[in-house]
Amino acid sequence: MYSMKALFTNYWLMSTVFGWLIAQMLKIFTGVFRMREFSFRNLFFGTGGMPSSHTASVTALCTAMIITEGFASKLTAITGLLCIIVMNDATGVRRETGKQSKALNILIQNLFKDPPEKLDENFRELIGHTPLQVACGAITGVVVALVMSLFPVFGVS
Repeated sequence: MYSMKALFTNYWLMSTVFGWLIAQMLKIFTGVFRMREFSFRNLFFGTGGMPSSHTASVTALCTAMIITEGFASKLTAITGLLCIIVMNDATGVRRETGKQSKALNILIQNLFKDPPEKLDENFRELIGHTPLQVACGAITGVVVALVMSLFPVFGVS
């Protein structure tokens, strides 16, 4: 029982989890406006979209580390580096992969009137993020960690 309490009162872990969860919940609302339809599965468990949940989770962790350990901490340096890597990946590699998927889907549609059986589904196009989506994810993560630091259960002073 002690370990469950320790798990749920771990400020760093809970900031990370709630950063991700809140970003995913925000995607439901931003996705409805963008796509004009509601799909719980795609919007809550899908990748891409506004805001970046990966960015929200790592910035929440980094902010929580800054709040508890300060800027000069080794742990803050590690989480800061992780944050940079994740944000760069979201706007770089993953975004380019999404663009390539879109181009491949267009090529396949134009080349084949009847697509091969193995290609009966399109490649996923919404994989990465725009810089704005990553920035909104970062803001979400910082706000979540700051708000959670106010809860006495976490013992952050």
